[in-house]
Amino acid sequence: MDALLIVDFQNDFTPGGALPVADGDRIAGPINELLDSFDLVIATRDWHPADHGSFVGVEVDPAKWRGADPPSIWPVHCVAGTPGAELHPDLERAKVDLVIDTGQDPNSQGYSGFQDTQLGVLLRERGVDRLFVAGLATDYCVKNTVLDARREGFDVTVVEDDVRGVDVEPGDSERALEEMEDAGARLATSDEILAERA
Repeated sequence: MDALLIVDFQNDFTPGGALPVADGDRIAGPINELLDSFDLVIATRDWHPADHGSFVGVEVDPAKWRGADPPSIWPVHCVAGTPGAELHPDLERAKVDLVIDTGQDPNSQGYSGFQDTQLGVLLRERGVDRLFVAGLATDYCVKNTVLDARREGFDVTVVEDDVRGVDVEPGDSERALEEMEDAGARLATSDEILAERA
């Protein structure tokens, strides 16, 4: 079975949010066009505690920190229960079957939808073997979710026109796409996917 996985398409990651991705809101239309082509649609959602260690100004015990990036590098964003943490209003929320909250451990970045969640178990329980991944941000949560999905043995297609990156360093998103391809993920446009599934 195939599933569409929408990564962190949340208010704080779109223009006007606390940690906006350029043109992050423009993925809404193409994602919505894909929704009816899948029997299972899952969205991940950063759902951080207010004292999350990735937030600038939060003191972190280095001995407890789990993650490649240093702690305290991002502005406060996607705090659980706040409007910024909610899924973007342009996403057709009624067509999302499951929402998986990520990044709840204050001592871990939680970039991947698989990290410290039941996502892998839920996918297997539903017989999913192929994932089509869209969302934000290409070079962080999308990349890490895709790499973990490949490690877990899922066939993965990245919907390349339905992702946008932060690009802290120029080219980060392109390098992320290359890394995902090197790990065995396929890149395809939403139009190509719709044509395949027609």
